[in-house]
Amino acid sequence: MLVSMGHHVLLHGRNPSKLKEAEKAISALPGDGRVESYVADLSRMADVEALAKAVAEKHAKLDVLINNAGVFSAPDPVTHDGLDVRFVVNTIAPYLLTQRLLPLLGTSGRVVNLSSAAQSPVDPKALTGQVSLSVTAAYAQSKLALTMWSRRLALSLKGRGPAIIAVNPGSMLGSKMVKQAFGVAGGDIRIGAEILCRAALSDEFAAASGEYFDNDSGQFASPHPDALDSRKAQKIVRVIETILAEIESKME
Repeated sequence: MLVSMGHHVLLHGRNPSKLKEAEKAISALPGDGRVESYVADLSRMADVEALAKAVAEKHAKLDVLINNAGVFSAPDPVTHDGLDVRFVVNTIAPYLLTQRLLPLLGTSGRVVNLSSAAQSPVDPKALTGQVSLSVTAAYAQSKLALTMWSRRLALSLKGRGPAIIAVNPGSMLGSKMVKQAFGVAGGDIRIGAEILCRAALSDEFAAASGEYFDNDSGQFASPHPDALDSRKAQKIVRVIETILAEIESKME
């Protein structure tokens, strides 16, 4: 959709061959839009750092960052850092990528974080890999953790950075994730794509930093109460920062 509107899209993927196919297909669309692609495995923080560096080397400014990558189930749910892959890909990687790209986004940019209707209280010990969770619990907690840091970062920037908005794109849409997890076709995935384009481009989201948009109801709404609790949100951000510091120390 964005490319068809004439936008310059930076496409990310984990699988080089699939990414190349996607870039080729999107580049063939009519219109003046452009596509360039970047390979990175978001379960590895070194890849996230490299992705941010590669983007910054080619671009001095970004208008929008859409943190769309997500994991529900995986053959091996524990990363090489001993963390649950749902928390790493759904929560921690987008936090790190956003932090690294903040200078490119400035005060006029936007960060759109893909949350979910599935949100449940976050166990810090699960976030740090000390407690294992069921697939559903890990996913729901990772999405609430994402929503919590989205609001916390937005409030801390106080207008000195991009608008940061958490969005539930719609429940049970026909993504690969939904089909594999629930064995159903799911709804029209264009519903999710359309709200992401709106969140990225429309004026209604320009002053919505720190807000949560629920596409199931089609309006801005209250997220899980924990996302509105500044003390709890600050604690989750501290845990994320501690995890990243520990991983960085291992890489040095």
